[in-house]
Amino acid sequence: MSVTSPRAALSDSGPLPSHTVFVLVHGAWHASWQWASTQRALARRGAVSLAVDLPGHGFDAPLPPSLLLPGQPGLATEKSALAGVTLEECAEAVVTALRSVRRYPKVALVSHSAGGAPASLAAERAPELVDELIQLSSFVPAGRPRFADYLTSPEQTATARGQGLMLGDPEAIGAFRINPRSADPAYAEELRLTYYDDVPAESFARWYQALSPDLPFAVPTTPITLTRERWGRIPRIFIRCAGDRACTPAMQDLMIAEADAAMPDRPFTVRPLAGGHSPFAARPDELAAALIGSD
Repeated sequence: MSVTSPRAALSDSGPLPSHTVFVLVHGAWHASWQWASTQRALARRGAVSLAVDLPGHGFDAPLPPSLLLPGQPGLATEKSALAGVTLEECAEAVVTALRSVRRYPKVALVSHSAGGAPASLAAERAPELVDELIQLSSFVPAGRPRFADYLTSPEQTATARGQGLMLGDPEAIGAFRINPRSADPAYAEELRLTYYDDVPAESFARWYQALSPDLPFAVPTTPITLTRERWGRIPRIFIRCAGDRACTPAMQDLMIAEADAAMPDRPFTVRPLAGGHSPFAARPDELAAALIGSD
């Protein structure tokens, strides 16, 4: 696991530069780098943050050899090197990051999209390390135990884009695979419209090329059991992306409603945010303000 911060490494002595530290957990096919612009925006506001690379992500993530070959032969069937990565391993990476910053007065755990699975499991396993949960259009397993359970709901499938982006059989490959090296302009445009529709085209090319192809199969398919005594005791905020085409507003509302019904002692505080699924790319200053607003 690797972590990054916009400030110097934390020392064991000296005054803390901020009341709150934001621990940032990325979504599918991304890595700690996705948060860089948001971290700069947070730093300008005097806030400290720590971004996590989940197992199988980041610049050390293994790539399918066929991804880089001419014509990409076998990309839709080649077994993923991440097939054995478990949700528990991903959650442990988050717990390790949380433990490293526990000396701050307040630790806010932020997750995006599929990152809600390891973040939620980490909070359930170690609630003493988390003072606040912030879900950025991310999976909340309080109502249904797997992200896949929401992704197949009518609230999601009725309007979501991107159904044709996945390659092959995820269970056979061991990963949910996309092709960020596709030479097909229609494929690239569909990925942009799904995840980055409000990012300028000239900027999107950079994001597209930096994506990893594989999300470990276990992340959206492993059931998570949350309890009122542990996960349920942590104050929670949901940043609702109003124009999200990947995790639709209807699905976001469904997750919020079912979580509040299952854990009524601490219902979500909902913070609206305009635009699509990737505000860290399109509107990092607005995202930072939404995060700071919960401080």
